[in-house]
Amino acid sequence: MTEGSGPAKPAKPRAAEQVFILVVEVGRLPGDGLPDGATGAALMCYASGRTEKHAVDETVRVLKEAGLAPLEVEGYGTRDAPEGVAPGPEELALMDRALAENAVIVAQVTTFSD
Repeated sequence: MTEGSGPAKPAKPRAAEQVFILVVEVGRLPGDGLPDGATGAALMCYASGRTEKHAVDETVRVLKEAGLAPLEVEGYGTRDAPEGVAPGPEELALMDRALAENAVIVAQVTTFSD
């Protein structure tokens, strides 16, 4: 052992993947696929990640790649501890899929118009 080098630090245990429930507000971009007359939309997404920040970052990246313009993201907890959301069997199946595929799944789109 050389002077000044102590015992190796144990590796931090990695957090387990979770599914986060996110609502993403998107604006308009040419070719974004939103209907004519829409001013934007709210997307209910299920995203896997080790932390909410990771899930949000990945969701924003995927939506931008899809040609959408994310403006704001709000988190509603995890699959195991949702905040004010009571997921039904279909939603739980989509959350399981997001976790199994390490994916972002857009479960619902609500468009906005003037």
